[in-house]
Amino acid sequence: MNVKIFIQATCSIAFSAIIGATSSTAMADAGHSTAKLIGQPGKVADATRTVEVTMYDNYYEPENLTIKEGETVRFVVRNAGGFVHEFNIASPDMHKAHGPEMMMMLEHGVLEPDRINWDAAKKMQASMGHGMHNDPNSVLLEPGKTGEIIWTFTGRATLEFACNVPGHYEAGMVGQVKLTD
Repeated sequence: MNVKIFIQATCSIAFSAIIGATSSTAMADAGHSTAKLIGQPGKVADATRTVEVTMYDNYYEPENLTIKEGETVRFVVRNAGGFVHEFNIASPDMHKAHGPEMMMMLEHGVLEPDRINWDAAKKMQASMGHGMHNDPNSVLLEPGKTGEIIWTFTGRATLEFACNVPGHYEAGMVGQVKLTD
């Protein structure tokens, strides 16, 4: 059995078990009710600091972040792992709601273990309105690649940064964002 089929099968089984326990209505509502509380895209000129985040296979360095409420942070995110990984700032409910989109990306050939198929992403975007993974609170990276997010933390929601590639969040690829005054 090749690695791609094994990972897809494992992720599909794990994801199906999670989805089976959650209604699709609850997941759809979860992302929208807290979206305003997580913050908003920032401007590089407003960034008070740069935080370097390194993604390894199923963990981050640093493991957790402390951010001042209202602070604008420039995140420079590097994927040092052997697989595609995501750095996504959101509430736990928003991560849960994002899971089905990531599973669709896997099922439609956008996500491969070690690369992103951008041709498949464009086709998925054209047919379903999702596939390019270009949300301002998230960066999806192939091994060896670096990306950037500039984010202003305006709300008081419970926040995490996590990888929502199927199976990665469940394997522990998640960290806490502690907001301080």
